[in-house]
Amino acid sequence: MVWPFKPKFRKQIARIEVTGAIAGATRKRVLEALKIVEEKKFPALLLRIDSPGGTVGDSQEIYSALKRLREKVKIVASFGNISASGGVYIGMGAEHIIANPGTITGSIGVILRGNNLERLLEKIGISFKVVKSGPYKDILAFDRELTEAEQNILQELIDISYQQFIQTVAEARSLTVENVRNFADGRIFTGQQALELGVIDRVGTEEDARRWAAELVNLDPEKTTVHTIEERKPLLSRVFAGTRQVSSGLGAGIDWVEFEMSTSGLPLWLYRP
Repeated sequence: MVWPFKPKFRKQIARIEVTGAIAGATRKRVLEALKIVEEKKFPALLLRIDSPGGTVGDSQEIYSALKRLREKVKIVASFGNISASGGVYIGMGAEHIIANPGTITGSIGVILRGNNLERLLEKIGISFKVVKSGPYKDILAFDRELTEAEQNILQELIDISYQQFIQTVAEARSLTVENVRNFADGRIFTGQQALELGVIDRVGTEEDARRWAAELVNLDPEKTTVHTIEERKPLLSRVFAGTRQVSSGLGAGIDWVEFEMSTSGLPLWLYRP
């Protein structure tokens, strides 16, 4: 008698980490990892989120990929130290959500920032001559103030993005849009408060999330192992990883500067105190 072959991955739970600000590199890594989960037929996914959020489009793509994967894989999200704004949004792609009691979450809203260096440029005697095809082609230019018309255009853009956010939370958590709007004013709250608001299902640890994911697919939590899917880093990156950790404070600061510069003028689902 020939017994059917059962891949070992069906007795394991996949695990993916989403850490740091969500932008293009994060989106690419997470989407590739989700594809591996599907291809290897993992029965469940533990999604660990420790992120203040990030760009709107990248967060939406990760969320959409999670929703598609949910048709084949059970997904439990675990909110870490912080899962705010865009971190909350991608968490909505999970079937169930657990957070620590003290997790910083919430910050449901949209922000768009630009830099106005007009006064500084005047002091050092620099000015720009601009030729443009329409009055709004250089909207958010750093050498001048926004006009009232430009302010209105950007506010409408922000309002639409905000509506998309609260609509997604309402649908994912079986809440009314008005209910979500009551606490989706940019405020942050704890995991315990998130439970009371209906944003998450349970208060608990990542280990609790792992056990729940195992139970959802009828695996023994005591015997089920976790397979973390990580991006394969180039050799030099691995060699110098220790050096980067030693200067992690400086590295984190550089990362934030890079993120701020690359996302200037973009709508963000991001919490940053």
